[in-house]
Parts: sequence; structure tokens; C-alpha cells
Amino acid sequence: MMKKRRVIIVTDGDEFAWRTIEHVAKEVGGRCISRSRGNPSVLTGKELVRLILQTPYDPVFVMFDDCGAIGEGAGEQALKYVATHKQIEVIGAIAVASNTHQHEWTKVDVSIDRDGYLTEYGVDKEGIRELDVGRINGDTVYCLEQLNIPIIVGIGDIGKMGYRDHIKYGSPITKKAVELILERSGVCDDDRKKSADF
Repeated sequence: MMKKRRVIIVTDGDEFAWRTIEHVAKEVGGRCISRSRGNPSVLTGKELVRLILQTPYDPVFVMFDDCGAIGEGAGEQALKYVATHKQIEVIGAIAVASNTHQHEWTKVDVSIDRDGYLTEYGVDKEGIRELDVGRINGDTVYCLEQLNIPIIVGIGDIGKMGYRDHIKYGSPITKKAVELILERSGVCDDDRKKSADF
């Protein structure tokens, strides 16, 4: 039986998000599917699964972006295909806030604001706390809660948030979201066990 690949979904795919996710993936020992970048997403779910299964180790970071399209766009169609594939285990999702004017939103388990604090409230594109509890407005988030994702973390615009998440500072907000997903999924514990076996 083939081992499932562990995947972290990221609902953003612009240049800032791509560079940030590549940086954070290297820091945590994962791999970013750089070809999943795009605003909007260009690869199909089938193409993404093929690339995910070719990566030598995980977690694998995959970006999805609908470029502001209302409803289910190409990014969300690909996301649903990847998340429900029998050889993929989605261990978490980073739901990225955008200016959708409440057309699209999703429930989140926790958010991280622009100062790096965990909050039960949603955050906006700038990473500022909003008034809704457990909810974030975003571009490619519409289908997240339909899927069986263990933890959904809401954050502001990746790599931005008034320079607070800029890559020159190590993208601390995105990195914290990733570390939270890894901690909740037990990936960190698995890696420690592997190290202890050598």
C-alpha cells in the first residue's frame, strides 16, 4: 500500500505567496510545488497530484488561487480534487484573507494576526483582527469547510501585512501558521521519532 503524501493547502498563489511559501517550506524541511503558483491557478488537480507524488519528501505545500473570481473557480476545483485524492492526506490549510466583501468566506479553527498572536477572530488582508469569530473572508476559501481538513488557520495576505510578514524578516506570520499545522498534525513528533531511530 502506497504511503499517503502529507499536504498543506495555501489559498494564495501570487508572487509574494510563492516566494514566502518556498522559503518557509525549506525552513521546516518540506517541499513547495512552485508550479502551483499563479494568479489565477493554471494547473489542474490531476496535474498537481502527479507533481505532489513525485516530491521526495513532505510536507508538500500547494498553492491555489482564484484571482478574485466569485464562486468556484479553477483554483477551488483543483483544490477539491487534490484534497479528496486517495493518495493525499491534507494535514492543514492556510486560509488567506482578501478583499472579497463577504462574498466568499470559510470557518477557521484559529487565526494569526499581523503581530503574531493567535486569535479566535478572523483577520483581514492586512492581518488585523475582525469582528467575526472563527470566520475569514477570502478568495479561494469557499470550499475549505466542505473538505475533511484537520485544521484551518486564517492569516492576512502572505508575505505582506504591512511588511510584518515580508520574506526579509523571515515571514514570521506564515511560518507560525505552518508550525501550528505541523504541531497539530503530529508531523513534528513523527520527525523526532525518525531522528531517534538513527
